Amino acid sequence: MDYKKYLYEQKKKQKEIKAKTAKVVLKEIRLGPNTDDHDFNFKLKHATKFLQDGAKVKVDVFFRGRSIIYKDKGEYILLRFAQELEDYAKVEQLPKLEGKRMIMILSPKKTDKKSN
Repeated sequence: MDYKKYLYEQKKKQKEIKAKTAKVVLKEIRLGPNTDDHDFNFKLKHATKFLQDGAKVKVDVFFRGRSIIYKDKGEYILLRFAQELEDYAKVEQLPKLEGKRMIMILSPKKTDKKSN
C-alpha cells in the first residue's frame, strides 16, 4: 500500500468526522440588577428564539458601581429568567458571581419530533 495514499485517506476521514460534529453556539444576554418588566420580557423573547434555534444562552447580570450591593436582586432576576424559560431550556450552570457579573448558562432542551 502506498504510504501517501494512506495519509490522504486518514486526512480525508478526519475532515469528514470534523464536519459532522455539531458546533455549539453561545449567545449572551446582559441584564442589570434593576431591569424592568418590559425589558425583561424583551430579552426573554430573544432568549426563547436563541434556544429554539439550538444555541446555548449565557445570561448575566452586570453590576455597575455600587449596585454590587444588590446581589440578591441579580440572583432573583436570573432565577426568574430560568423559570420563565423552563419549557425551552434547562439550567446548565446555576447563578454564580464572577467579579462584577453574575452568570448563568442555559442549554436548550432536547425535544422529540414525534411527540409534537
